[in-house]
Amino acid sequence: STDLTSTVGYDSIIQHLNDGRKNCKEFEDFLKERAIIEEKYGKELINLSKKKPCGQTELNTLKRSLDVFKQQIDNVGQGHIQLAQTLREEAKKMEDFREKQKLHRKKIELIMEAIHKNRNLQYKKTMEVKQTCCCFLPWGALLYLSSLSHFWQLFLKLAQTKSALEDSDRSYQQSVTTLEKIREEWQKEHIKACEFFETQECERINYFRNALWLHVNQLSQDCVQNDEKYEEIRKSLEMCSIEKDIDFYVNLRKTGSLAPAPVVYENYYNTQRNATPVRSPVPVAISR
Repeated sequence: STDLTSTVGYDSIIQHLNDGRKNCKEFEDFLKERAIIEEKYGKELINLSKKKPCGQTELNTLKRSLDVFKQQIDNVGQGHIQLAQTLREEAKKMEDFREKQKLHRKKIELIMEAIHKNRNLQYKKTMEVKQTCCCFLPWGALLYLSSLSHFWQLFLKLAQTKSALEDSDRSYQQSVTTLEKIREEWQKEHIKACEFFETQECERINYFRNALWLHVNQLSQDCVQNDEKYEEIRKSLEMCSIEKDIDFYVNLRKTGSLAPAPVVYENYYNTQRNATPVRSPVPVAISR
């Protein structure tokens, strides 16, 4: 701004930096909330895999597939819990970065606040001295308008005024010189502060971008790891054999190797009716 005492540009920069810090805090809170969700989800999966029956009376290859299924669901749950911890660590890194920038920027802000205050005070003092000098100027005109009867009084007053005017002028010159030194110092510090703030903003945008990129990679990696766990389930299911499970069950529960003999009908009624009656033996003559 052309106004020496204005801080509108500086205030705009500080507001932008504060907004950037707020955006980092919002992403940090997002990671924390996501971590809570991931941890809760992971624990629920683990409880489900351990406490909920799932084909517990199955046998042989399908049973093994179900065991692998529950174990991998448990592993997926553990993976989500680990992801939650990773997200908390990333949120802590973002917090540390944000606080570090705040601490470094605070030092610059304190310097700028002090130099703004010194500049404004000197500017105000200079303007007051300048106003004092201007107030002495009408005495010269007053001299020509005064009557001769007051000549000596006015002459004495003029001498005093001239001396005071010279003192005020010197003071005014000194104030202007001091103010110009302060202005140059302020401008120098202002440029340094802007360069520092620009560097910080570049670092913040770069850090924020990398943090977001890393977060997406972590989610992708989690999906890849989960898919690997699910692939184990698919591999186990490929080993599941219907024929083997049927044979296994038969061999486990079999009661013998021979089938019962056929049941043959026996007609006891007709057998008794058609039977020949038994006759008494005939006496035989015995020769003498």
